[in-house]
Amino acid sequence: MGKKTVGVAMGGLSREREISLESGHAVLKALSELGLRTVALDPLQENWHRPLLSGEVDVVFNAIHGHPGEDGVLQGFLEMLGIPYTGSGVLASALAMDKLKSKRLWRSCGLPTPPWVELKGPASIEEAVSRLGLPLIVKPAAEGSSIGVSRIESPEELEARLGRSEGERLFAERWIEGKEYTAAFVGDRWLPLVRIETGRDFFDYEAKYLSEETRYWIPSGLPPEEERRLQELSRKACEILSVEGWGRADLMVDREGEPWLLEVNTVPGLTPKSLVPKAARAAGIAFPQLIEMILETV
Repeated sequence: MGKKTVGVAMGGLSREREISLESGHAVLKALSELGLRTVALDPLQENWHRPLLSGEVDVVFNAIHGHPGEDGVLQGFLEMLGIPYTGSGVLASALAMDKLKSKRLWRSCGLPTPPWVELKGPASIEEAVSRLGLPLIVKPAAEGSSIGVSRIESPEELEARLGRSEGERLFAERWIEGKEYTAAFVGDRWLPLVRIETGRDFFDYEAKYLSEETRYWIPSGLPPEEERRLQELSRKACEILSVEGWGRADLMVDREGEPWLLEVNTVPGLTPKSLVPKAARAAGIAFPQLIEMILETV
């Protein structure tokens, strides 16, 4: 790999800040174990960008979830400075962060994603219930870690959720009954699928980061050909959005066995509870090796 200084972008400005800090510290530790010089880059810290402007940083390992690290903003800044970075570029980051843009592109290319209605005001409540049925799920268009996601059982609940939106772009999506899977890749390598089980209504923030009851199944329990089918669907979903380097696609498989794309994450979590490290570990890849593999995709 050669001796270089790696700037680890972490923290950021979104509601995923604390998770991103945890990811960033894990990456810093792994890079140090690999013998690399590191510097932390947190946009909330004064003069955080000085190591970038001074030429001290050779490459950036991006561990910022949400704004400005996962939506193309940091990527554009680094492009202007001529500093290479891990993960997807400006376009893919912006597209994948916007779930509505992702879904529209997937649908236009014939890929399966649950039907949805963008919630633009009271008039869209009736449309959502009529088209999608109940229960349904409401999601912010540009948040991660299931922040702001709600299961809705009635028009009144939907109206109340819309009233709390505070200017957020929201959409309602058909509720899919079935099993949830995630498919991660690093470079050209797809890692084993992870099947997620939670006792909650869905894989929400608490199930992801707080609950001790969430279970992760690797192997997923699917026949090999079905696992390959979901990985291929995930690959196409990432390709359509121009996602590269590394990432993770989330899917549901309904009771009839049909898959549905939910979203693609261009900067997945790298905490001890995160899904990509779990999938890598199942493939015999230790955490420092995973970080090295991601860095080598630059």
